[in-house]
Amino acid sequence: MSVNPAYTHASAEDDVPIKNWIALIGGLIGAFMAILDIQITNSSLKDIQGALSATLDESSWISTSYLVAEMIAIPLSGWLSQVLGKRRYLTWTTSIFTLSSLLCSLSWNMTSMIVFRAMQGFSGGALIPLAFSLVVQLLPLNKRAVGMALFGVTATFAPAIGPTFGGWLTENLSWHYIFYINVPPAILLIVMVRYGLDDEVASFSKFKKADWFGIATMGIGLGCLEVVLEDGNREEWFSSQFIIALSAISAVSLIYFVINELQHKKPLVNLRLLRDRQFALSCIAYLILGMALLGSIYVLPLYLTQIQQFNAMEIGQVLMWMGFPQLLFFPLVPRLTQIIKPKYLVTFGFVMFGLSCFVNTHMTIDFGGQQLILSMLLRAVGSPFIMVPLSLVAMKNIDNHNTADASTLTNVMRNLGGAFSIAIIATLLDNKTREHLSHIKESLPYVSTKAWDVLREQQSYFMQAGSDAVTSIQQAEAVLLDTMQRDAAIMAYNDVFLIMSIFLAIAAVLILSMKD
Repeated sequence: MSVNPAYTHASAEDDVPIKNWIALIGGLIGAFMAILDIQITNSSLKDIQGALSATLDESSWISTSYLVAEMIAIPLSGWLSQVLGKRRYLTWTTSIFTLSSLLCSLSWNMTSMIVFRAMQGFSGGALIPLAFSLVVQLLPLNKRAVGMALFGVTATFAPAIGPTFGGWLTENLSWHYIFYINVPPAILLIVMVRYGLDDEVASFSKFKKADWFGIATMGIGLGCLEVVLEDGNREEWFSSQFIIALSAISAVSLIYFVINELQHKKPLVNLRLLRDRQFALSCIAYLILGMALLGSIYVLPLYLTQIQQFNAMEIGQVLMWMGFPQLLFFPLVPRLTQIIKPKYLVTFGFVMFGLSCFVNTHMTIDFGGQQLILSMLLRAVGSPFIMVPLSLVAMKNIDNHNTADASTLTNVMRNLGGAFSIAIIATLLDNKTREHLSHIKESLPYVSTKAWDVLREQQSYFMQAGSDAVTSIQQAEAVLLDTMQRDAAIMAYNDVFLIMSIFLAIAAVLILSMKD
């Protein structure tokens, strides 16, 4: 990959040209938008579902279509930026992202919404690795931690405030505004990038000589895998012929993709970078980070909705405690990386994140919004110490020529981690809830006196409300069953948080095991 002279100059001098900063901030705005749009629709799914007359299963594809397209776009971004040049590619992909956002707001049925969300995800998927590449290529080593801190804000702050922002827009305006909101920053991004980056000559010869087999197998493999992970639990996994077929296609495609990439002279993604132990371990850490980031954003609103009956705004008011406090810590991290070795900062971040999950392993019905604030704050402290130093750790042995490929791999691993965690959490919640409910029913005879007292109290309440004796006992039994199911679900959520804390502890150990 040819290196722009401005990049070389920035690497050689301590003073970064103002044009580079403008281009970098423009790229980070794009990454922020793309990551924000993954989560921003979650608080508005019911409103969109009602407006487009869709079923619950159909509305789930609003998120799935975006994630599938984004997953395919991320590995293509490095190659396309070489073919078209970063300036031209960022301009084109941002324009498509803006257009598809407007089209989403104009959707007339669920099919059109899914198509436009896929367009949005494909164009937005390119913005994330490109922003990361700009940090490495536009900034010298002594300024790179600052750039990584800014990138960290986009990667951890955006998903944290996505449901909050989406809920506020939907409650106070309408669901259409979650798409309108992309237009002003997109225009700003295009202006900043076109000013800050020099134009590069398009290399269409690379387009003709592209690794087309790798592109095809990667697109099919990752696309099918994402659909399996998103829809597997709803389709009861391998009891569904649809899931079995997609799993087989994904496995075969990805195996051929890996073989092709290792043998190809100019592969789509340079998997040989994984031979570097530090980079390979960092990729595993990114996988676990993705599991924790998107997993917690998925499970917390689910808990607050199912157990505490919170609406979108109330959920947002809880989740903001994991988002806004991060802004206080990100400015400190670049300075700390000059004093403390990055791997120790990453370890601290994973420990704090793991602790934030662990304090949620003993939840009860009284564990509502106020009780979750401590875990939110612990995560807000930990996240900045992961994202920035982990980028430095991962890129330590990677030269500028391989930055695009390295960025692609780390972003794919983070996204895959998120997809895996959502699939695992959904399955665990179903299975563990049934398991705990069965255990509660089995133990009921041992507390039969108390159970009968509760039933009699409930029956008396319903009889006073006007029900006859037979109806009142049926109503009392239904209330008792609902209570049992609720308690079983809370226990399942506790199990999920425990598993997340274990994975984060493993990540901390992996990072700590790296050589200095």
